[in-house]
Amino acid sequence: MEEKNYTEVLINGNVYTLGGAEDPEYLQKVAAYINEKVAVLKAQPGFTRQNKDYQEVMIYLNLADDYFKTLQEVMMLRAQKDEMEKEIYSLKHELISLQMKQEAAQKED
Repeated sequence: MEEKNYTEVLINGNVYTLGGAEDPEYLQKVAAYINEKVAVLKAQPGFTRQNKDYQEVMIYLNLADDYFKTLQEVMMLRAQKDEMEKEIYSLKHELISLQMKQEAAQKED
């Protein structure tokens, strides 16, 4: 069983104790990412004049947007990787075929 790591993080001006299997550095990185998103939204005109529920929903929506865009990029990159692997496989077989033809031609000479 993995040992839980605990660390205090600062998120949006509040200190939270987080625990998990991840390293404390990772948890700090996650907190920093959330703080960055909050800061970007707070810099938007009128954001801080909205009620807290609206602000929270906007933060959630922005985090979910980042997640789904990243997920889409991962799926695209995996598809590209699969296509490249197929192309490499095809090129290797073509190379072997050409090498065999070359060897056969050299034996005939």
